[in-house]
Amino acid sequence: MRDFTELIDLAAERLGGVVLHANDDFFAPKENLLRAVKPVFIEDKYTDRGKWMDGWETRRRRTPGHDWCIIRLGLPGILRGFLADTSFFRGNYPEHCSFEACAATTDATLEQLESPATQWTEVLPQSPLRGDSQNLFAVDHPHRVTHLRFHIFPDGGVARLRVFGEVVPDWQKLRAAGEIDLVAVENGGLAIASSDMFFGSRNNLILPGRGIHMGDGWETKRRRGPGFDWCILRLGAAGIIRRIELDTAHYKGNYPESGQLEACNAIGRIEDDLHESLGWAELLPRTKLQPDHRHLFEPEVRKGGAVTHVRLNIFPDGGVSRLRLFGALAKE
Repeated sequence: MRDFTELIDLAAERLGGVVLHANDDFFAPKENLLRAVKPVFIEDKYTDRGKWMDGWETRRRRTPGHDWCIIRLGLPGILRGFLADTSFFRGNYPEHCSFEACAATTDATLEQLESPATQWTEVLPQSPLRGDSQNLFAVDHPHRVTHLRFHIFPDGGVARLRVFGEVVPDWQKLRAAGEIDLVAVENGGLAIASSDMFFGSRNNLILPGRGIHMGDGWETKRRRGPGFDWCILRLGAAGIIRRIELDTAHYKGNYPESGQLEACNAIGRIEDDLHESLGWAELLPRTKLQPDHRHLFEPEVRKGGAVTHVRLNIFPDGGVSRLRLFGALAKE
């Protein structure tokens, strides 16, 4: 089974995740929980409330109860695991945490979320936390959710929260849209395997917008032997690809010399066997690439039936910022 940390962070800021409310954030603001950058510690930095900490931190509780916050996921989906990062919280981290989830409209108000009409389900029971650590928790909750309630017991600080899962889009809305980016993260796409991703995660390929810098793409190490690098991506659903965009934004001295795309229909097959299995058909022939450039392909795309997976091959190595596969969802 795939490591859940290789899935999409459903609560990521850049995907629209936000901490809607916290019952307390006296020492450090709730918004820090979802920040993309890694937490830092600055020895001599203080505020008028005490030591500056890069995370969400509540005051010392002097009454019964515990602290909590409500998070709206950037993309609705099925939960597979959590990372509660308590980096630099050593004498002030919570002893335990738990999570509840609900399925509501993405624009639900705080009043609606806290009303008796909203059904919250515990997806992780109260579990121990370690200070200054990466606390990982696997989850088995096979239902689409939109919001989380994160409880810490009884109080303290958490630097970052990551919510890993599988995106479940509104398929009825996407079908009505006609042509869509079939591999976009918001449409359920996922990069499932790659030869290497030393400098940049393969899932960066399918994030919204253009890359913001060279670290915001998929980049492999320098190849010193024969062969080439590759990445396999699963479409959100089976579809017919008509147009391709391959963007090497910010990659100037480290872009691939050329690229190629293959596709297959793997419905009913085990994903772990895809790379070695037969059935890959050329979607885009090997094509010379340019540095820091948005490559658009339409006449070059080989016409065919519905596919579920693509394999991006880059020769011999290097970085690609984004991959877009525009087309229509299959009828079935």
